[in-house]
Amino acid sequence: MKVPLLDLKPHHDPIQPALIAAFERVMRSQMFILGPEVEALERRIASYCQTEFAIGTSSGTDALLLALMALEIGPGDEVITTPYSFFASAGVVARLGARPVFVDIDPLTYNMDANRVEAAVTARTRVIMPVHLFGQCADVAPLLKIAEAHALRVVEDAAQAIGAEHADGRRAGSVGAFGCLSFFPSKNLGALGDAGMVLTNDPELAERARVLRVHGSKPKYHHHFIGGNFRLDALQAAMLAVKLDHLDGWTRARQAHAQLYVRLLEARGLVTDGSVTPPPAPSRGLDRPGHHIYNQFVIRARRRDALQKFLAEHDVGTEVYYPVPFHQQPCFQYLGYKDGDFPEAERAARETLALPVYPELTSEQQIYVMDTIREFYSHG
Repeated sequence: MKVPLLDLKPHHDPIQPALIAAFERVMRSQMFILGPEVEALERRIASYCQTEFAIGTSSGTDALLLALMALEIGPGDEVITTPYSFFASAGVVARLGARPVFVDIDPLTYNMDANRVEAAVTARTRVIMPVHLFGQCADVAPLLKIAEAHALRVVEDAAQAIGAEHADGRRAGSVGAFGCLSFFPSKNLGALGDAGMVLTNDPELAERARVLRVHGSKPKYHHHFIGGNFRLDALQAAMLAVKLDHLDGWTRARQAHAQLYVRLLEARGLVTDGSVTPPPAPSRGLDRPGHHIYNQFVIRARRRDALQKFLAEHDVGTEVYYPVPFHQQPCFQYLGYKDGDFPEAERAARETLALPVYPELTSEQQIYVMDTIREFYSHG
């Protein structure tokens, strides 16, 4: 049996007529940059994420960059974040001339360990930027208290977590000064190309982000700030509007797949013998999007690299997110960190493996994945 890590064809086939109709609507309008399609999607995403405002951007990376620019982050400033995430989480900080300051992760959730953050605050700290990794919200409540005590801002990197909920029921991206979403095609809500969104409840920050999104121009050709070209295409907005109608159903399917994976792992004795550690279970039921939306289903596996090779030989797609923590990346050597500074991030980089969890995955495919994993470990 062949089980790809992600298969977008069965994902898009059932909604292809609606996607084509949306494409034709935009073609008839001949309005391709921003415009009513983008504005309509912004309203819907803001409502879905429980925020007052949403500002469409050209990518999730640009959403993060725009948020920090709107907060005037620059040289001399520090932004506290995780060393274990997609590169953009730290790259945008360095790109603005600020210094990323890393805090190790929680070994269960892989999110930044909130208990370690206060010790990283200095006189130069301006922002705390947690990442809601793999679809599960970071522990933001203590971060908000630290931010208030030190006059800092919190920016949520919710690129992998649209619809996930904090412990108090608020949606990912809705509690900080900004929340940032990515609609990269592999995400739970994926565009047909690059796209992103900035969320906020602050009208002044929302307006500043809108102006910075178009080179700092308002009105046109009058530049009060130096911004960038971070605009969302109307075509991508139209595609995302179609797919948003299906998002909660897709999320419930991912959660159901996650629960089945855990049951299969336990039934095969792979958890009790220490071969595999599954991700934490959702804290809420399947009748709502819940705490963990499983943008990825990430296990911690003994002899991870050999297991990944064995799965590939049996046509099971996997991915290692992320094999090199930020402090070990060549481009960040100037920060002065060394091997061993963030042991949990380094251990996660050595041991974690993402299994297929896309909505259209069948139970037969999941059983095959688990049987293949059991076969690997049963052979020693």
